[in-house]
Amino acid sequence: MNIFGIGLPEMALIFVVALLIFGPKKLPEIGRSLGKAIRSFQDASNEFQNEFKREAEKLEESVKMHAQLEASENSVAATPAAAAAAETENLEPDSSVAAVTEPAPTEESVG
Repeated sequence: MNIFGIGLPEMALIFVVALLIFGPKKLPEIGRSLGKAIRSFQDASNEFQNEFKREAEKLEESVKMHAQLEASENSVAATPAAAAAAETENLEPDSSVAAVTEPAPTEESVG
């Protein structure tokens, strides 16, 4: 058994010294007080850990929302640029337009 890095022989020695110093009538009261103090310390420690975890989760959620917002802004900003590029591509003539604008071959040019 090892509590707070103190083994069973060390705990027995501490108990005997406390018994000699405080006496058998005062020792249970001191034990209760010590137990309550340790319990309140553990509660405070657990509350601190829980609060830290909650704040870390809030921070992670905030970072995710910020990343999603940036992605949305980038997609909205990219949409007009993509539309302008598509319009520019549609305005450029291609070879099919040239074939339509050339005069049709006549019988004289064929023969």
